[in-house]
Amino acid sequence: MSRIAVDVVLLPDEAMTNRTIELSAKLVEKFGRKIALSKEDCLPHISLAMGCIDERDVAAIGKVLTAIAERCTISELKITGIHTSTNSRGETVSVFEVEKTRELQSLHEKVMEKVQPYFSSAVTSDMIYGDEELARTTLEWIEGYREKSSFAKFFPHITIGYGEAQEQVFPIEFSALKLALCHLGNHCTCRKVLSSIDLRP
Repeated sequence: MSRIAVDVVLLPDEAMTNRTIELSAKLVEKFGRKIALSKEDCLPHISLAMGCIDERDVAAIGKVLTAIAERCTISELKITGIHTSTNSRGETVSVFEVEKTRELQSLHEKVMEKVQPYFSSAVTSDMIYGDEELARTTLEWIEGYREKSSFAKFFPHITIGYGEAQEQVFPIEFSALKLALCHLGNHCTCRKVLSSIDLRP
């Protein structure tokens, strides 16, 4: 079996998924298809933990996430605005910024703690889903997730795409439907669901 790059994520409800996909499509029209969100193979999501695993550990990680989901207290989530930033290549990226509640921070930290025995940050291009030309920023995100994006530096968000997205009406309330383990594609997109657990309403 091989090693693959993965992301433990929250998958939003249908209304929030549709809203994000629609806004992503507008960015694609203007800025290209580097990130073209869809319900099939490029899922809107909130990242909770990112790294590389042995494929043989997917089932074990699924059991870990099931145990976490059974105790998950996440209820309503809230989008507070659109955040734009520039990556290491000077490209503008737009995301929906998710309010960092105590419950969401706690879930992130619990996931990071429980998957740590299975995760490493030693990523190579062959661990990424698909065969398109790989952006260096993809590997940088995965390599640096624990140091730059976790615990005190956790920044919950839903990536919309490349370019500057138009403002929406905020806040936007939504629910998380599933806790999932996904195979990461280029630009750290969620390309394939490897395991998912429904969250209690």
